[in-house]
Amino acid sequence: MKPLKPITLGVIALFFTTLWITPICAAGLLTPTGSNLPQLEIREHHVNVVIEDGYAITSVEQVFANPHANDLEAIYSFPVPEKAAVGEFTYWIDGLPVTGEVLEKQQAREIYQQEKQAGRETALTEQDSYRTFDIAVYPVRAGQDVRISLTYIQPVHIDTSIGRYVYPLEEGGVDEQKMSFWSYQDSVEASFSFNLSFRSSSPIDEFRLPQHPQANIQQVSEGEWNVSIVSEAPPAEEGSTTSTTPAVVYRLNKDIVVYWRQSQGLPGSVELVTHKEGPGQRGTFMLTLTPGDDLEPITRGRDWVFILDISGSMEGKFHSLIEGVNRGLAKLNPDDRFRIILFNNQPREITHGFENAIPENVQNAIRILESNHPNSGTNLFAGLNLGIHSLDSDRSSALILVTDGVANLGYTEKKDFLDLLEQTDVRLFSFVLGNSANRPLLEGMARVSNGFAINVSNSDDIAGKLIEATSRLTHEALHDIDLRITGVKTGDLTPEHFGSLYRGQQLIVFGHYWGSGEASLSLDGKISGRNRNYSTVFEFPEAATLHPEIERLWAFAKIESLQNRLDYFGEDADIEQAITDVAVENGLVTDYTSMIVLREERFQELGIKRLNRSRVEKEQLARQERMLKGVRNNRVDNSQPMYAKPRANHGNGGGAFDPWMLLVLLPLMILQLKAGRRDQ
Repeated sequence: MKPLKPITLGVIALFFTTLWITPICAAGLLTPTGSNLPQLEIREHHVNVVIEDGYAITSVEQVFANPHANDLEAIYSFPVPEKAAVGEFTYWIDGLPVTGEVLEKQQAREIYQQEKQAGRETALTEQDSYRTFDIAVYPVRAGQDVRISLTYIQPVHIDTSIGRYVYPLEEGGVDEQKMSFWSYQDSVEASFSFNLSFRSSSPIDEFRLPQHPQANIQQVSEGEWNVSIVSEAPPAEEGSTTSTTPAVVYRLNKDIVVYWRQSQGLPGSVELVTHKEGPGQRGTFMLTLTPGDDLEPITRGRDWVFILDISGSMEGKFHSLIEGVNRGLAKLNPDDRFRIILFNNQPREITHGFENAIPENVQNAIRILESNHPNSGTNLFAGLNLGIHSLDSDRSSALILVTDGVANLGYTEKKDFLDLLEQTDVRLFSFVLGNSANRPLLEGMARVSNGFAINVSNSDDIAGKLIEATSRLTHEALHDIDLRITGVKTGDLTPEHFGSLYRGQQLIVFGHYWGSGEASLSLDGKISGRNRNYSTVFEFPEAATLHPEIERLWAFAKIESLQNRLDYFGEDADIEQAITDVAVENGLVTDYTSMIVLREERFQELGIKRLNRSRVEKEQLARQERMLKGVRNNRVDNSQPMYAKPRANHGNGGGAFDPWMLLVLLPLMILQLKAGRRDQ
């Protein structure tokens, strides 16, 4: 296998300059545009986030107001966060919170319709594939408010010592049918708040919210930080009787992206978080490996094939994309080669085969690129297929795919894409733009090719995502990974296959264990064909009750694994039933299950066990206990460190480049831009 040439910052920058001139559609309360039903007001929107022990818990509470004379049904659509498991949905009935229960999707829909027809309060949360969580609420009484809340959990990854959390609010704007059917209400009229509590035993240098400079960031203690954004309507003047239009205190049209940077020199580590009720019980664990920085820079050259989406949804991003391509190609060495492939309804190459990256060829390619205009649909398969067949088998190559859309023309099934990539020995690096992009498809393709997919919000910091990608493309990777745990019985590990691990990436593994005591962990792989082994020992506890949410995180990862099998083998009733069973047992909303809220007596009358309510109560009590205990250190390889070198960061492999300084200079960069597999 041939090594990967280090890519310049200019080349990576082109992927992210596409994000900044973007028409944004907000997530909000929706009502059918073809009816006489008016939109409802979003009175309050409150977000509370806790990040600790390797995962984040996000709770969203909203109050909607119906100032009209008739009762309404309301549907609220919320973008599906990355790797998020929704396990708690609450609807206030008669002033009291009622937690939902998870049922098979069709059963939940039928019960919702029955309750609605009977005029009883009910609410339903469904997942619209990879796009949104859709929450239907009935009735929103005339002249009254309705209150709902949603809680989801997700693993938090550290990449090259930089952490990132996204609270998604933007609708991606790529689903034209849905956009034409619904109208959006994105303004909060009374009060908005976003509060994030962060606890970590690893020292943190700094927090950033690149698109929210008004955020209040405070370090509470050595291991605790708080971030808050608060906006409230001013109180009415005393004695005033004048009716005025409510002021907009906040618009839900921009993702909230939070970055934090770990201190330099932290060791590579193994961290373990477990949940086990006691002796004789099955335990669940989350194992997080943060490798030491022993992946060397790559010095040999390669070819670059850029596959660029120019479908209609790229309209507002196209000029920035051109500028980024221009700057990126100008940074290549003259003996590097490139091709540029565009796709919308059909793909086409605008270069004449591989061309050396000399100024004359770059300028000509940019002139041709500028003559194009984004339009039409997205034939992603055709674009990828042409890119693959453009490769030179005698050269080391990379495919770079940049898209913000979905495959809606030509071959659109995930299995078609996976089969295409399995036929070719090439690594695919995908940059997934926006909340509506088909993440499962693009991440699945990256997994099959042992490449990677990076998700990018329109509110991301260009430099923040740039430096994340740079380390992965400029250094060797650990391939053919095999992880083994012995000494204590374990099973149900997810992911089942690990593929490749790039510089700065963490490896997060979920599983079950039985018993307790000392276990041995061994991680094998290859770096440029050379065998490499890392190992350590640690203890599995006999009982651990601080982290019951780990069970839901394992279930979500297991469901992803089962869904991957469906992608390969097509429809399979047994696998679909297995997904349903895992989701119902662990209280998760999926493509096959939904969460329904009824009047409390109706759960009993319909014979629906209150399993999820019990789980939610247990999780809430555990959160309170964790808060009292404060910061915890979950590292378990202290006695026998698994890695000899410190973890990767952008000060121990980036030469003179200072990424945090680039973050400071980012606004100037944006203004300037607007102006103008086969591997090691």
